[in-house]
Amino acid sequence: MLHFLLAFCARWHCPFNLDCDDKNMPQDVKPAPKKENMLLNLLLNIAIPTIILMKLSGPEHLGPKLGVVVALAFPIGYGVMDYFREHKVNFFSALGVVSILLTGGIALFELDPKYIAIKEAAIPGAFAIATLISIMTPYPLVKAFLYNDKVMQIKRVDKALAEHNSEQAFQKSLVVASFIIAGSFVMSSILNYILAKWILVSPPGTEEFNAELGRMTALSYPIIAVPSLIVLLLTMYFVYKRITGLTGLKFEEIFNVAEEDDTKSPSSTSN
Repeated sequence: MLHFLLAFCARWHCPFNLDCDDKNMPQDVKPAPKKENMLLNLLLNIAIPTIILMKLSGPEHLGPKLGVVVALAFPIGYGVMDYFREHKVNFFSALGVVSILLTGGIALFELDPKYIAIKEAAIPGAFAIATLISIMTPYPLVKAFLYNDKVMQIKRVDKALAEHNSEQAFQKSLVVASFIIAGSFVMSSILNYILAKWILVSPPGTEEFNAELGRMTALSYPIIAVPSLIVLLLTMYFVYKRITGLTGLKFEEIFNVAEEDDTKSPSSTSN
């Protein structure tokens, strides 16, 4: 399912945060970004919902409908918790909550499971189309996914590209990266649809359907999320190699790497 990948993207692709209140704050007083707790992410978005749907949706426990409500409450709660923790609306978190609500609505209203398959395929498909269309605009989505100041030292890279007269060559590289990312979304869309059609065969409102929904949730991580993240990392490596080839910058001059504290004097450790 999509909500784990979207929750991960919410932490990775920070430029989609819709709260701009901190843009006017001095750089030295901005709060440090909080690191994502991936264990908590996995528990609330994958593990706990899967256990509830597969093991606790029988009539002797929660029942099919209450089982869906309780299971989906965890990833929805994760999205709400993300909002209160970050104090901003994150596009990916919001989209993840909408996706979960659609899944819950289809299950509770006992609609045809094909609508879940369509929904699972439609969201990454829409991202693929948006990524390709954005190439023709001043705001290509590849910059939000990869080339942003949360991940790279944009000002330093832009300056180096200008000094080497390599802006046009780098823009062509970003177009290539856009096609790769769009391709990964297409792959995710196809895999989402196939997985949902393959697993969801029982009518909604039954214990069997809940178990299938839980199984799909569990399988979505290794089958969909992991390949998508691998493609994203490979695309980032491609962009990194193009930057180094065009500018001569080193890794630590391109990416935002945490630096050691310079305030400690060498002699302080010897006493």
